[in-house]
Amino acid sequence: MKVLLYFESEKLLEKSGIGRALAHQKRALTSVGVEYTLDKQADDYDILHINTYGINSINQIKKARSQGKKVIYHAHSTEEDFRNSFIGSNQLAPLYKKYLVNLYSRADQLITPTPYAKELLEGYGIKQPIAAISNGIDLEKYRPDPEKEQMFRDYFQLSADQKVIISVGLFFERKGIFDFIEIARRMPECTFIWFGHTPMYTIPKAVRDIVKENHPENVIFPGYIKGEVIEGAYSGADLFFFPSYEETEGIVVLEALASKQQVLVRDIPVYHGWLQENQSCYMGRSVDEFIDKIGNIVEGRLPDLTAAGYQVAAERSIEEIGNELKLVYQNVLKEKPVD
Repeated sequence: MKVLLYFESEKLLEKSGIGRALAHQKRALTSVGVEYTLDKQADDYDILHINTYGINSINQIKKARSQGKKVIYHAHSTEEDFRNSFIGSNQLAPLYKKYLVNLYSRADQLITPTPYAKELLEGYGIKQPIAAISNGIDLEKYRPDPEKEQMFRDYFQLSADQKVIISVGLFFERKGIFDFIEIARRMPECTFIWFGHTPMYTIPKAVRDIVKENHPENVIFPGYIKGEVIEGAYSGADLFFFPSYEETEGIVVLEALASKQQVLVRDIPVYHGWLQENQSCYMGRSVDEFIDKIGNIVEGRLPDLTAAGYQVAAERSIEEIGNELKLVYQNVLKEKPVD
C-alpha cells in the first residue's frame, strides 16, 4: 500500500494549522510503516490523500480517478470556519460551502479532525463516509524544557515574575482577536503575546489596525515564530488562552496540552466530547468570564489541570493517529467505508 499525500500551495499554507497537519500525516504514516510519496507526478500509488482546495487539487483528483486510484479527502475546512476570516469571507461563505461539497463529494472517503466537524459535513448533505481522526500531536516536540522556557523569556525580555498569557493563530476575527485585545486592555498587569502571521492585505482593516498599532502596550505581536522560542513559550508562559469562536479542531490547543500548560478556551461545540471543562482545561463564555478565570489561573487560585490535559494530548499522539489513518486506508482499499 502506497499513499500520495497531496498538498497544494505548501509554502503559502505551511504556517497554518493545515500546514502542520501535513507534517503530522507524514510522521504518522512513517511511524506505522505506511509508504507515502509527495510527488504529484507519481503513478505507483494506491490512494490519493488530498488536503487542499485549489484548482490543482481538482486536477489531481481527476488524474487519480482516470488511473483507477482511491481518493480520500481530508476535510480541514468548513463554511463555518471560513467566516470572519479574510476580506469578503462572509459574503463568499455560501459559495465556499457549495465548492467544498463539490470537492468532498469526489472522494471515496472523508477524514475530518473531530466529531463536531463530521456533524457539520453530514449536515451539508454529503453522502461519503466520514471518519473523525484528530490531526494529532508530536508529544516529544512539546515536552517542557527549562532551557527552551528561558530562551522564550530572554527573547521577550520578560522578568522572572512577569505573568504571561499567550495565544497562537492567524489574525482573524474568528480567532477571537478582538476579545484578546479587550482583555489585555483590562489586565495591564499581565503581558499578552499573540504568535502568528497573516498577510495584512488579506484581512479586514479593523483587524489590521489592532495588529499594527491600535493595541495596548502589554500586547506583543511577534509574528510567526517556530522552534525553541515558541516551544518554550507553550510551557513557559502562565497560560495558553485561545478565545476562538470556531474551529474544526485547533492544533494549537493540542500543542498547549502536550506542553503541560494550563489552557483556557471558549466554550464552543468543537471541544465537546474530548475536552472536559474544569478537568482537562478551563472554558469561558464572555470577556468578563475570561478576565476572571485568567486572573485566578495565573495567580494559582484555580486547580492545576495540566496532567489531565496532557493525557488528552497523549491519546492523540502521532503514533495513535498513524494507526487510525492506516486502518482507514486499508478499509478504503477493501471498499469498506469508515465512519
